[in-house]
Amino acid sequence: MLYPLKFSPILKDKIWGGTKLKSLFDKAAETDKLGESWELSGYEGDESVVTNGYLAGNNLTELIEIYMGELIGDTIFDEYGLSFPLLFKLIDANENLSIQVHPGDEVAAERHNSYGKTEMWYVVDADPGSELIIGFSEDCSRQTYLDALSEDKVEDLLQKVPVKKGDVFFIPAGRVHAIGKGVVVAEIQQSSDITYRIYDFKRKDDNGNERELHTEQALDVINFEASRQPKTVYSPILNETTPLVTCDYFTTNMLRFNKRIVRQYATIDSFVSYMCLEGNFSIEFEGEKTTVSKGDTVLIPASIDELNLIPDGEVTLLEVYVP
Repeated sequence: MLYPLKFSPILKDKIWGGTKLKSLFDKAAETDKLGESWELSGYEGDESVVTNGYLAGNNLTELIEIYMGELIGDTIFDEYGLSFPLLFKLIDANENLSIQVHPGDEVAAERHNSYGKTEMWYVVDADPGSELIIGFSEDCSRQTYLDALSEDKVEDLLQKVPVKKGDVFFIPAGRVHAIGKGVVVAEIQQSSDITYRIYDFKRKDDNGNERELHTEQALDVINFEASRQPKTVYSPILNETTPLVTCDYFTTNMLRFNKRIVRQYATIDSFVSYMCLEGNFSIEFEGEKTTVSKGDTVLIPASIDELNLIPDGEVTLLEVYVP
């Protein structure tokens, strides 16, 4: 019988990374430039490995091969096969990330034999005065953009949004964006690692080289329209489900609770993932308990129709599934 699955994080050293994933979530990295923790991944070469129960030591792709729709949902297995459709990350921007854009499914398939990359961010932590870049502040022409890029003024065209803990942003493929210095986010995205870097503040790597830009590739995928109302508006209610984002690729809800709650999933044909961002809790299923700590991401197989969540104090988690 399948059960709630926990995984080892895959830790990524980045030029812009820092130490907050260690201090906030106790991620065990030796580097002081820990930029990303891939919490749940089926991406080729970076498959998450189970740490609990009798399936410990198996990676996510191996489990999909064995359990198919029982693990991820029949409809999802029919569409994606052995490819897990989503990627869950924690990201620490100790410095500004590059300004970038991701292709949609059609361009990504044609150029890279990959899925596109639509994503969302939940701001876990933000230093005072920190910002995100989310799209253009006004409608922009292709030529205006190219002129600004050549003059190192592309930032002047983009929308900078002050952020605080708990803010949510939906970023469809084609929307220019960047995480600013001092921001930590939980990221939920399509399983893709295709990024077109359009500006990198002339930053140099350890060898003194500026990182590659993808100006021509990005031109074909950028949405030049203004990104109006970039922030998701929501009002969390304790011990109730709060919808955050729904798109073709994922549905994300917030659960904030301080008493036992029952989650029922018989009506959806999908796995469910929990990203625990505050507090600790236990998942009770078939008489067994799985402990979940702040910073853990758990996969609930599609075959599980009902379980209980038992908090230790107040808990905030993101609940994600494929609609």
